[in-house]
Amino acid sequence: MNRQFSAAVCSAMLALVTLSSSAMAQQKTAKACQEEWRANKAANQANGVTEKAYVATCKGGAAPTSLPAPAAPAAAAPATPAAATGAASGQKTAKACQEEWRANKAANQANGVTEKAYVASCRGGTSPTTTAAPAASPAAAPAPTAAPSAPAPTAAAPAKQSPPPTAAAKPAPSASANPVGAYQFSTEAQAKARCPTDTVVWANLKSKIYHFSGTKNYGNTKNGAYMCERDTAAEGIRAAKNETHP
Repeated sequence: MNRQFSAAVCSAMLALVTLSSSAMAQQKTAKACQEEWRANKAANQANGVTEKAYVATCKGGAAPTSLPAPAAPAAAAPATPAAATGAASGQKTAKACQEEWRANKAANQANGVTEKAYVASCRGGTSPTTTAAPAASPAAAPAPTAAPSAPAPTAAAPAKQSPPPTAAAKPAPSASANPVGAYQFSTEAQAKARCPTDTVVWANLKSKIYHFSGTKNYGNTKNGAYMCERDTAAEGIRAAKNETHP
């Protein structure tokens, strides 16, 4: 009996020593735990695990617990009447439909959907119909007016040219002064044409005396004619004594 009791006590002591050795082998130092926390510092801080709490848990031999990072709330998509109706598995209440209509009141009013019509469609399980807002008709552009055409340039009327001044006409001899002899001319030009190098004189056919150009009787006596001076001798006509040859 004593032998059995002693064996039991020895077995118990051996198990206790083995358990203590295993626990001591599993237990870590504070420095090792600090190094582990610092190796995953960013993740531990993101999960809300402080260094002190990590070391305490690590030294006790238990796996350190970490707090999960809070998930970012998903952006709630605006519920449209059609999506709300399709998501609903059954008939909605009038209050729920009214709240949906009021949540998008501005859009529903812009689309011509009244609250009453929306609630009726919503409760019936169908998508509320919307009436498209009438498109604004574009203002009619004013028809382009044709630019006034410039008047066609009119040709300037040619200025009336005044006739060139003519030399003072000498009084024409009387009908009886028309030349009757040879080489007698009614104009000075005709006489000059006959003798361009000779002196043209005015012959008084009645007195048989001729006058030089520049005198008062030149071309002014009756019964006279223009002649070349060289032709006067043949007709018996002589020069005036009181006149100087030019």
